Amino acid sequence: MATTFWIVILVLAVLLATVAATWLGLPALSRQQRPWTRRVFGLPLTIVLVLVLAACGRATSEKTVRKLAGSPEALKARQEVELASRDVIAVWDAETPLTLGLVVLEDVCVGGSAKELFFPTGSDRYKIRCSMSVAAYFGADPRRMADTIDGVLSAGDRTGPPIPFDHEFHYARTVVDYYRGKTGDPRGPGTGEPTELFSAGTIELSWDQVRSGDTGEVIEEPRSCSPHDPPVRRCLREPASASVAGLRREYGMVFKITMPVTNYFTVWK
Repeated sequence: MATTFWIVILVLAVLLATVAATWLGLPALSRQQRPWTRRVFGLPLTIVLVLVLAACGRATSEKTVRKLAGSPEALKARQEVELASRDVIAVWDAETPLTLGLVVLEDVCVGGSAKELFFPTGSDRYKIRCSMSVAAYFGADPRRMADTIDGVLSAGDRTGPPIPFDHEFHYARTVVDYYRGKTGDPRGPGTGEPTELFSAGTIELSWDQVRSGDTGEVIEEPRSCSPHDPPVRRCLREPASASVAGLRREYGMVFKITMPVTNYFTVWK
């Protein structure tokens, strides 16, 4: 935002310097010629100034962001998205062999930026945008990987969208066969143990690698929560005392489902 401001100032300075140099370079003009000269050079400069100043709209103030984030419309949208995410997690906990141990929810509302003249990102088009991300961590027995993933697919057969992985997913069946020792690396020779099932626009299921010992990829701890400051910023970790390391100690390994970030409330400028 500050960079854009100074770029605008620089452009204005160049324009003013150019006009001044042109003006001073003109020969002495009669009184009849001077008004015409002012119109020729003054009008374009005025238009440029007006357009540039109009383009430099201000960023949304913190007070406005807080007001909009706490509006009934934002509250309703926030509750609907959060409830839908929790419902999905409940289905995974009830229908799959996985045991829920930790839920992390981040909810952030940000104000729109000042007008972006040179490197637009789109953030100058809205007054406020609120987004929510949700992830859930589950414990599982590493000795039963094939049965666990096959159980997830069977749950997907029954439930549909809340669990978007089923036995029609060829790659997922190959992963099950891999853990049963019936086939090689699912992603091709030499690619090693799989780490995830992915369904575009829905859910990503990832897990600790259990065949690679200490060198395998494992699910990382969720990042630290941002300061909790509703309605602008919420960060929930349930239960607060839970951790990925704790789940791994208790169950042997960890699965994680990650839901897509949802832009649930936007007010356009």
